[in-house]
Amino acid sequence: MVNSFLKTAEEKMKKSVEKIAEELKHLRTGRASPAVLEEIKVDYYGVPTPILQVAQVTTEERQLIIKPWERTLLNAIEKAILASDLGLTPVNDGNVVRIVFPTPTTEQRQKWVKKAKEIVEEGKIAVRNIRRDVLKDVKDKKKEGEISEDDEKRLEKEIQNLTDKYIAELDKLFEKKEKEIMEF
Repeated sequence: MVNSFLKTAEEKMKKSVEKIAEELKHLRTGRASPAVLEEIKVDYYGVPTPILQVAQVTTEERQLIIKPWERTLLNAIEKAILASDLGLTPVNDGNVVRIVFPTPTTEQRQKWVKKAKEIVEEGKIAVRNIRRDVLKDVKDKKKEGEISEDDEKRLEKEIQNLTDKYIAELDKLFEKKEKEIMEF
């Protein structure tokens, strides 16, 4: 039973960190990256389909080049990108759709860093909430006499260590993203 608390806490904390890492991946950095298109869906014969499943996306310097498998999708891809909240302007030349990533201003970069910080803070809150919930369960089991006081103290310490580990992981994710946004 004692190990189940740790296992549960670790699984939930790990999932929270993975979710935050995924969210950070979609945050713009001023650099051309196909990851910014992952959430954009295009109408493909009446079915909303991710752009990355209907086209080849390549990166060239500060631009993305989207070459659909079917030319008929060029206009649909262009419309889907314009309708997204990314603030990108696609250029359709009849063969491919190009998205040029302008060099971001310092102000834009600071905004992106602030957004990254908010996302990471949400992750930290989630990890702390998991700690709180698991510790509450441990205290309840102690009251019911299912675990000893020694086990309770040991679990509290190990759960705190897990919390510290995943908070540090989130801090590393933020530092990496901040560096990615600010470097050029």
